[in-house]
Amino acid sequence: MIKSKILCFSFFAVLSFSSKLLADAPGYVYQVIAENLEHPWGIAVLDNNDLLVTELSGQLRLIKNGTLVDRPIEGVPEVLFAGQGGLSGIVIDPNYSENKKIYLAFSSPDAQKQTNTLEVISASFNETALTDVTTIFRASPSRKTAAHYGARMVFLDDGTLLITSGDGFNYREKAQYLDNHFGKIIRINTDGSIPEDNPFTNNPDFRSEIWSYGHRNPQGIVIKDGVVFAHEHGPMGGDEINLIEPGKNFGWPAITFGKDYIGALISPFTEKDGMEQPLKYWVPSIAPSGMTYYDRDLFPFWKGSLFISALVPGDVRRLTLEENAVVGEEIIFSDLGRVRDIATSKDGSILLATDGSNGKLIRVRPN
Repeated sequence: MIKSKILCFSFFAVLSFSSKLLADAPGYVYQVIAENLEHPWGIAVLDNNDLLVTELSGQLRLIKNGTLVDRPIEGVPEVLFAGQGGLSGIVIDPNYSENKKIYLAFSSPDAQKQTNTLEVISASFNETALTDVTTIFRASPSRKTAAHYGARMVFLDDGTLLITSGDGFNYREKAQYLDNHFGKIIRINTDGSIPEDNPFTNNPDFRSEIWSYGHRNPQGIVIKDGVVFAHEHGPMGGDEINLIEPGKNFGWPAITFGKDYIGALISPFTEKDGMEQPLKYWVPSIAPSGMTYYDRDLFPFWKGSLFISALVPGDVRRLTLEENAVVGEEIIFSDLGRVRDIATSKDGSILLATDGSNGKLIRVRPN
C-alpha cells in the first residue's frame, strides 16, 4: 500500500513578502512505492507507473503498475559487489518503445576475480528477463580497486551514448592522460563502435572513445537543450558541476578545490591554462550522486532547474540556471537521509532512491 507523508513548510519573512513566499512554496507529498531494496543505485523511467531500478548487489528490479515485482529480472551479468562496485547505471534506448533495449553499467570482475573494470552492456528487456546481452564497452586498463567507477549514462540527441568512467581512486594521475579510460567521459555508438567525430580519433596514441577527460568520479550526467552537464565527487571538498564539451580537460587532479582525506594538498592550484573551471563547486562536500533536469509542468516553480541528489548529509540540491550558468541553489528533500538517485517521471512527479541495504523508491507529488 502506498504510504504518503505530507511535508509542511514554514516561511519566516517580513509581512510584505510573506504572501508571495507562501504562494511560491512548492508543497509536496512523499509516496513510498518500493521498500527493502538492496542498495538501489539507478532509476530508469519506462512510463508513469513502470520503472526499472538497479540494486548495487546485482539485481535489476521492475516496478510494474506502481508495485515492486517480487522476482528480480533474470539474465543480468555477474557483477563485482564490493566497495563502491556493483550493478550501477541504467538508461533506456531512445527508441525503447520499438526495440525494448536497455543499457546497464556495472563493475565487472575478471575470470580470476583478481581485477575488475567498468563494463556496459546492451540487452533486450521483456519484463522478466534480459536477452541478447552484448558488451559494448569495457574500461581499460582494469584495476584492483573497488571505487570510483562513474557508471552514469545519457544519450546525446544524435543517438550516441555518453558513459562516465571514474579514476579508480588509486589511479587519479591517469585522468590527465588519453591512453586510458580512468577519469573520462566516453562516447560510443550503441553497438560499441566509435563515432568518427570524437575529438581524439586521429591520434593512434589516444583512446578514441574519450570525449572529455580530467574527471574524478562523475556520477551525474544530463542533457539540457543539447548541452551536457555532469557533476563529480571531489575528495574532501571540491565536488563540482561542469558544462561538458568534447575534447576539454576538466583538471583533475592537476587542479582541484578539495584536499586529500588526510588533509594534505592534492594540488596547490585551482586553475591552469587549458583546464576548465566548474560552473559551481562545493566545500565541504555534498557527495553528489544522481541528477535530473526538470522540464515538466507538475511543479511549475521548479521548471528549468537541475536537481542533484546528494549523500552528505543527505538531501537534494535544486540549482537555478540562467544561460547555462548556476545562479541559485536550494536544499530540498532533506529529511530522507542519503539520496542515491533522482529522476523525472513522464507525468512530472519526481522519483528518489534512498541509499542503503533498506533502500526506498519514493515518488514526490504536489501536495
